[in-house]
Amino acid sequence: MLPAIAVILFACNNNPSIKTDFKPIDVKYPVTQKDTSVKDNYFGTIVADPYRWLENDTSAETGAWVKAENEVTQGYLKQIPFRDAIAKRYENLFNYEKFSAPTKEGDYNYYGKNTGLQNQSVMYREKLSGGDPEIFLDPNSFSKDGTTSLSGISFTKDGSMAAYNISEGGSDWQKIIVLDAINKKQIGDTMLDIKFSGASWKGNEGFYYSTYDRPKEGSFLQGKTDNHKLYFHKIGSSQKEDKLVFSGKKESIRYISAQVSEDQKWLFIYCANSTYGNSLLVMDLTKPGTEPKTIVADMKNSHGVADVDDKYFYIQTDRNAPTSKLMIASIENPEEANWKVLIDAKAEVLNASSAGGSLFCSYLKDATSKVYQYDHSGKEIREIALPGLGSASGFSGKISDKELFYGYTDYTTPYSIYKMNIATGKTDLYKRPNVQFKPEEYESKQIFYPSKDGTKIPMIITYKKGLKLDGNNPCLLYAYGGFSVSLTPFFSTSNIILLENGGVYAVPNLRGGGEYGEAWHEQGIKTKKQNVFDDFMAAAQYLKDNKYTSTDKLAIEGGSNGGLLIGATITQKPDICKVAFPAVGVMDMLRYHKFTAGAGWAYDYGTSADSKEMFDYIYAYSPVHNVKAAAYPATMVTTADHDDRVVPAHSFKFAANMQEKQTGKNPVLIRIETKAGHGAGRSTKQTIEEQTDKWSFMFYNMQVNPKY
Repeated sequence: MLPAIAVILFACNNNPSIKTDFKPIDVKYPVTQKDTSVKDNYFGTIVADPYRWLENDTSAETGAWVKAENEVTQGYLKQIPFRDAIAKRYENLFNYEKFSAPTKEGDYNYYGKNTGLQNQSVMYREKLSGGDPEIFLDPNSFSKDGTTSLSGISFTKDGSMAAYNISEGGSDWQKIIVLDAINKKQIGDTMLDIKFSGASWKGNEGFYYSTYDRPKEGSFLQGKTDNHKLYFHKIGSSQKEDKLVFSGKKESIRYISAQVSEDQKWLFIYCANSTYGNSLLVMDLTKPGTEPKTIVADMKNSHGVADVDDKYFYIQTDRNAPTSKLMIASIENPEEANWKVLIDAKAEVLNASSAGGSLFCSYLKDATSKVYQYDHSGKEIREIALPGLGSASGFSGKISDKELFYGYTDYTTPYSIYKMNIATGKTDLYKRPNVQFKPEEYESKQIFYPSKDGTKIPMIITYKKGLKLDGNNPCLLYAYGGFSVSLTPFFSTSNIILLENGGVYAVPNLRGGGEYGEAWHEQGIKTKKQNVFDDFMAAAQYLKDNKYTSTDKLAIEGGSNGGLLIGATITQKPDICKVAFPAVGVMDMLRYHKFTAGAGWAYDYGTSADSKEMFDYIYAYSPVHNVKAAAYPATMVTTADHDDRVVPAHSFKFAANMQEKQTGKNPVLIRIETKAGHGAGRSTKQTIEEQTDKWSFMFYNMQVNPKY
């Protein structure tokens, strides 16, 4: 944290007349050994995999390679003269109070707060009757370096106990700790090896959770996990005594989750084998010993319970409704054949929730939020007046709640919290952060551009008002395009670094996402995956054609499935941009399904084992297998040693291949974060360092002199 006087002096020191000498930085890549004997036969096609040894995350050889690559990357970044200035500016921007919306549990309101530069947000509580706030949980005390995070918490209905998840180093493998919420003392032993699950309480007796059998030692972080099991943990007993409640009988189920209804009468069980589609079962908790009853048997569509009352289950489904609709199922006969429509599908994508005896329907209109309040007969009460065209979230709560708190943000508005009276709809601003940024000086506009096949794709472009469109503006194009994920407007202090230096931030809503429902998603999966890459390349062309930027001033970025997007884009069109940031990407498309929960991604990707047609299609765009000798953009691949969702070997193999085959002068680096995972839970220190390196690398290679 900078002292006030230092901030003033630093702000006065922004002298654009001080020019950087953008001399080339010499890079000598580590020698990456190749094993030419490693080959696979896919339907008669022999595919070499010379860097497969990098898949062994526990070997000394891989460890040495990671160390050597990080030394090269850090050596390069240290030579960028304005790197420290960017770090100071970003630290200053990041240093503001951040809050999460309060939730009522028992006699308290709980909320998260970060004073500015704390590595992890602290969980506070205040008595509903009034009084000073007190710390309930401080994740900064979980580890010395701030890399252990609070990743979820669940309270009993009366608020007397809580079960919270912690993630160490960003791993998806987590621990659950149970607390007496009144005196904040731990109850029982710490539960180990929990994955893709929180706790759902059944009274004060105990809770349901899901996990996998622990992979064999030596491959814990990347071992395959495809047999999820639902357990019940009784308070006061040991974890080894936990009762198996539900699992696959004839074949394994990859994902199982459980939800106890607020009235504590029902346990809903969701089962899925991929990232889209689920079956739905219900168990009557008022009748001990009863078996789960099937509501939806197949996993062809998505179904979720939004609310329960004495007569009905309120179920959101996209069966025969790609944008989703809300159905009612009688408690006596809840099977799908007996459902009735309560709120029919609209052109916009629905997300239903409940609070205070009302139903709330949040819709996506061209990737921005519209929210309506309904009663349980399906009658509209009102449209919620939102602060603008952006992203609103949090319209859920308990049936007894009289008010709810929701969050709003857009590309120029920091995440702000609003308090709404559920009965009247009256809304007041509850908390707005004090960021050193003037939103009124910037603007966002949404445009629609044609993709290769003529499909209109929306894109929101953000920049400083009055920006001259002459093709000389640095621009970051960010996208995802997969798994029905919707990219809606969000505020980032990191992006201020770009915007206040005359930059442009652009986010297109590619096919494969969920912005227009399941039909939009379906247009970007399996043998239609190329649509996603074409949509992205067309976005880049639009920005150039309309003089927002040029090839020499364009950077592209995406993470996870978005990392695949960047990898495929630069291997198909190496001259598309000046800088590329493929982050934690799925780069080896022939083998992704062999690690962790990767097999569950097959709904989007298909697998190389499915058929010759599917293999041929995947092989044609798999980034690792399509790196050819070419002049690539300045590229900084990013990954993390504890990423057990998209294992770092994807990025290792891709970076090694690119370093070998780069024919141009641009650097190809890999930045490997230690004690970090796929992204969630990173410390403030890690975040500031990573974003500093990104902007430094981008500006230097574009020969843009930041004003700091």
